[in-house]
Amino acid sequence: MSVTSTGSSATSINDLMSTMNAKAAGSSGASSGTDSVKADTDKFMTLLVTQLQNQDPLNPMDNSQMTSQLAQLQTVTGINTLNTTLNSLTSSYQTSEAMQATNLIGHGVLVGGNSVALTGSKGVLGVSLGSDADDVKIAINDAGGNTVDTIDLGKQKAGTLPLVWNGVPDATKVDSSGKPVTLPDGNYTFAVTATSAGQSLTDATGLAYDSVGSVSTSATDGVKLYLASKGVTTLSDVKQVL
Repeated sequence: MSVTSTGSSATSINDLMSTMNAKAAGSSGASSGTDSVKADTDKFMTLLVTQLQNQDPLNPMDNSQMTSQLAQLQTVTGINTLNTTLNSLTSSYQTSEAMQATNLIGHGVLVGGNSVALTGSKGVLGVSLGSDADDVKIAINDAGGNTVDTIDLGKQKAGTLPLVWNGVPDATKVDSSGKPVTLPDGNYTFAVTATSAGQSLTDATGLAYDSVGSVSTSATDGVKLYLASKGVTTLSDVKQVL
C-alpha cells in the first residue's frame, strides 16, 4: 500500500518509529509473555491506524488487505500465546520431575551395567530384553574373568527382569555342615546372552543394582541422580526401582 502525506494529519517516519519502539518510563525492556503479546498487538494496531490515516485517497486499502493484516495479527498473537503456554508447561514438568526424583533417594534402582556385588550370599542384578526371547542365559564371572556360575532363565518376554543371585553355583555340592557351597562375597561381572528362533538377540543387556544417594536439578541440565557406584545418571537411565 502507498502512504502519502495529508497535511497536519501526516506522521513523519521518526514519529512512527518512536511510536513503534516506545518504552514505558523506567522499564528495563524485560516483559512477561502476556505483556509481550499486548505490546506486539499495540504496535500492530498503531501501524495499521497510521496506514489508514495516511493512505492514498486514490488508492485506499481494500477489505482484502485489511483482512489479511488482521489475520497476520491473530497468527502472531496465537504463536506468542502458545510459546508462553509451552514455557509454563515445561517449567511445571521440570518441577514435577524433580519432586519425583527426590522420592528415589535411599531406594535401590536397576541401571545399565554388568557388575554384581555378592554380599551375605545375596546379589541383585537384572536383564533388559528389547524383544521376546526363546532362551536367556547369564554367565557370572569372577575378577579373573573365569565363569563361576550360570543362570538359565529359559523363555522370557520383552521387558525388565530383576534377579536375586544367591552365589551358589552348584546346589549338589555341600560343605561339612551339609549346606551348599557358596562363592565368597565380592564383586563379580556377568554377561547376558539371549536367542530367538536360533538367532542371537542384540537388544538383550545387563542391569546392575545401585542406590540413589542424592538428586540435583538445574534449568540447563535437568534432573540428575547421584548413584553410590555409577555416579551421575538421569531418570531415563533407571529401568526399575526396587
